[in-house]
Amino acid sequence: MKTTINVYLNFNGKCEQAMNFYKDCLGGDLTISKVAGSPVENEFPPEKKNDVMHSELKKGDLLLVASDGCAGEYQQGTVVSLSLNCATEEEIRNYFEKLSVGGEVAEPLTEQFWGALFGRITDKFGIKWLLNFDKTANA
Repeated sequence: MKTTINVYLNFNGKCEQAMNFYKDCLGGDLTISKVAGSPVENEFPPEKKNDVMHSELKKGDLLLVASDGCAGEYQQGTVVSLSLNCATEEEIRNYFEKLSVGGEVAEPLTEQFWGALFGRITDKFGIKWLLNFDKTANA
């Protein structure tokens, strides 16, 4: 696996509709994971159960990722984050440490149910970063 940065879009309850539109426009394979049925379903209020927790549209090297901003972070002006997919655990720890200097750690690096080490940062310039190291893809 190589290190990549992807745009991560947030929608306010319209992620599934938007991603199906992008699939119709661009083609590719679309996967959608909703809050309902996920291991963290009980951490969300009932009105968020049908929200998209994570979606990916893949076509060759094209990758578009999005959610409904389920963590309550959806505000106009914060609908885009940078998703940094790291190649090694050492790399994610290094990037996380450097990007968090002068910024705010929203979620420390933590083992996640999808088999990854994941964390969220808002850097000192106000840019939101989602850092992910997929241990299962690198095993």
